[in-house]
Amino acid sequence: MNWYVVYTKPKWEKKVADKLKQVGIECYCPLITQIKQWSDRKKKIEVPLFNSYVFVQLADSERNSVFQVAGVVRYLFWLGKPAIVKDEEIEIIKTSLKAPNISDVSVSAIQVGDKIKLESGAFSNQSAIVQEVSNNYYILVLETLGCILKIKYK
Repeated sequence: MNWYVVYTKPKWEKKVADKLKQVGIECYCPLITQIKQWSDRKKKIEVPLFNSYVFVQLADSERNSVFQVAGVVRYLFWLGKPAIVKDEEIEIIKTSLKAPNISDVSVSAIQVGDKIKLESGAFSNQSAIVQEVSNNYYILVLETLGCILKIKYK
């Protein structure tokens, strides 16, 4: 069974995860503890690591069963197909969040100027600098090979 990413209504991540568990769907909503300050007090609260995302593990044939839960909007897609998250990546998130010395965690998208390492394909293990990000493609500069790579996706 694969892990998929379900997109939820804003601020519904914990509710959706609870309801998915109630109907028997394996899910994971990574939470982090933050200290929020109001005018009269400070309070520790648990907030989702990924806004509007909940990971679900189910068979491909059962994917539509998540839509019986209120708050589920759609699946997250990558290259025209529902995004699949590897078991190892879920485990890395779980173990990383259990580490006692973590004080702050943030998630951000790939931006122009970021240095990344390509992990698969013909240019595997090559470092690249993001030159442009679009809805349909990335343009990466591979300095060690002296070329520019344009990656299109659907």
